[in-house]
Amino acid sequence: MTGRVEGMPSGLGTGIGPMPGADPAEAVRMVSGETDFAFLPELPARGVGADSVGRTGAVLIDMPFEVVHDAYRMTSRSGSVMRRARDFLARDLDAVEAHWDEAGLIGTGRLLKVQLCGPFTYGARVELRNGHKVVRDKGARRDVVASMADGLADHVREVERRLGAQVIVQLDEPDLERVLDGSVTPLTRLDPIPPVPAPLIAQRLEEMAAVIGRPMILHGGDRPHSELCSMLDSYAVTVDFSHPLPDGEKDQLGVYLDQGGIMLVGVVPPSRPLVAPRAEEIAQRMAVLIDEIGLPRTVLRDNVIVTPHTGLAEASPEWAAAALRIASRTSELMAQDPDAL
Repeated sequence: MTGRVEGMPSGLGTGIGPMPGADPAEAVRMVSGETDFAFLPELPARGVGADSVGRTGAVLIDMPFEVVHDAYRMTSRSGSVMRRARDFLARDLDAVEAHWDEAGLIGTGRLLKVQLCGPFTYGARVELRNGHKVVRDKGARRDVVASMADGLADHVREVERRLGAQVIVQLDEPDLERVLDGSVTPLTRLDPIPPVPAPLIAQRLEEMAAVIGRPMILHGGDRPHSELCSMLDSYAVTVDFSHPLPDGEKDQLGVYLDQGGIMLVGVVPPSRPLVAPRAEEIAQRMAVLIDEIGLPRTVLRDNVIVTPHTGLAEASPEWAAAALRIASRTSELMAQDPDAL
């Protein structure tokens, strides 16, 4: 990591992406009303094609897919599931455009984050025509990276054309650790999928960032992979703070932040707890953590974006709105006067 991701905001709150329900217009209103760092809502409750993998397949170029035996599989031509996924995404964009037009936001350069499944998680969950996972085949992995980069670049340009927004791109890679350690489930036990080395993953992700040409976020597992993050100059990273950080991980995050890295901190529960957290309490806990790491509290303003721990698809609509509101208020407190926390 050589420094701050150019164009990446900080001192704001946002969501990971998934939201409850099946009504894109309602989800857009909720997101727009509760955060200044808006995002294109994902509504996986709508079923096949609306989840992260199906949504991503909808933007790939020349890589049609279908569902075969309850798994996404590449095919020779697009089928009903791919058409369904594209229709969901089109409806979501229509909902954002309609709301922004009504609110006078089109052409204002407002922030909007779009999220799609990253190429390695996509490769770990999608099958080739022969039933093997995409990630097993080096050539197929390269093809997915190239197709996803071009498809995402087209998707971003379409969003910018329709909304006049400043677009940030988030790649969701929850299976990244399994790809790195070679534990992706193979077609048979006799044909294990070898691990993909971190330098190669970093190279492919940076290739994608170069094609897309927008600020990028890597949303991996609970904790960022320190070796991988040290090789990514074009990405901010997400960190789930639902559990205390061991001292070693605090040190790694300290190095990352000290070098200018941007971190999306998951600090708001994705479902309503018995006692709802107050933004002031969360901001104070973050200030204590930064003190323990030994960095100036200004990193809370300059290098941190606040989010819920995870997506909000399983939350009630009331709590989803509250969680985004708490994230936004927490970031506001940390940005106003971090030394006063």
